[in-house]
Amino acid sequence: MSRKKAKTKKNGTKIMIIVLVIFILGAGTLLGYQIMKDKENQETTVAEPNDVITAEIEEKKVQIFQGEDRPIAVMIDNHSDAWPQAGLQKAYLVYEIIVEGGETRLMALFKGVDVEKIGPVRSARHYFLDYAMENDAIYTHFGESPQADSDIRKYTINEIDGIAEDGTTFKRVKDKVSPHNAVTSTAKLIESAKNKKFKMTSNQESVLNYVTDEVNLQEGQGAVSVTIPHSDRQTVKYVYDEENKVYQRYARGKEQTDWDTKKTITTKNIILTFCDNYTLQDKENKGRQGIKNIGTFDGYYITNGKAIKIKCIKSDREKQTVYQDLEGNEIKVNDGNTFVNICPTNSKVIIEEPKVQEAE
Repeated sequence: MSRKKAKTKKNGTKIMIIVLVIFILGAGTLLGYQIMKDKENQETTVAEPNDVITAEIEEKKVQIFQGEDRPIAVMIDNHSDAWPQAGLQKAYLVYEIIVEGGETRLMALFKGVDVEKIGPVRSARHYFLDYAMENDAIYTHFGESPQADSDIRKYTINEIDGIAEDGTTFKRVKDKVSPHNAVTSTAKLIESAKNKKFKMTSNQESVLNYVTDEVNLQEGQGAVSVTIPHSDRQTVKYVYDEENKVYQRYARGKEQTDWDTKKTITTKNIILTFCDNYTLQDKENKGRQGIKNIGTFDGYYITNGKAIKIKCIKSDREKQTVYQDLEGNEIKVNDGNTFVNICPTNSKVIIEEPKVQEAE
């Protein structure tokens, strides 16, 4: 073989080896890339269920009562001249209790919400303090009875009193007559509370045992309407809206609506507590009331068109009320707003069951 041919053959072999090496390197790089890609995909696939679980947990947090904002309790006028009221629909909890003259007064509690108009705000009564304390709430009112004034000082209640304010926290509006026209807002109340150096956060658990899964009472009776006579003057009625699963509120035969939105006031939950009230014997002789609310009392829990009998247990004025079923278990409460109606033991409450459809 000539030297020229041998050289050509040698060069060809060398080229083939180089090409083969390049091919092997390229294949190795491609294979490595594919392995890394598959690993990333596997890691992504493994992470997805955890992400879904985390999202579900976050989604299932109780909505009506969350965060560390300290609740603010506001005394709301419930005289017919005060209707309609403002802010009730944004309260997570509203207590209704009798006062003098057969009237009732409301105490609305707000937590972590911005409410531009609340009212009309009225004066304090001493037994409402029990429910402000058990909710660790800043107590807001416009004046007070002598008993409330004494107890506010006795229990060192963080209070915002409209009479003692500087004229900016509350204002009197013109579309209602005095004393039924004092209004405020959560922003104004928070500003006042901060100026007074009140504690603005609270880690106290809710009085009610809220749950995220829908509570549909299996026992008990149907409750398409609930009529509660607090006195000869004040009768409250709740009518079930099956489509929206809430109760519409009526008082003295009139639909209760919001002052500004004109929408009907509704509630997801109703709690009834039966305990006696009595007339105070004091120098003012205005017929002011007291209530016997320390102990164990009969009641009802009503939600989603059903009602069950419960026990309402309050061991001390400052202690939280415990609501139990008749077997001694703390009741589970739907994640929504609640009206607590505290009415006389002899109140002839009517819980109406659904009408049975007659066969044609």
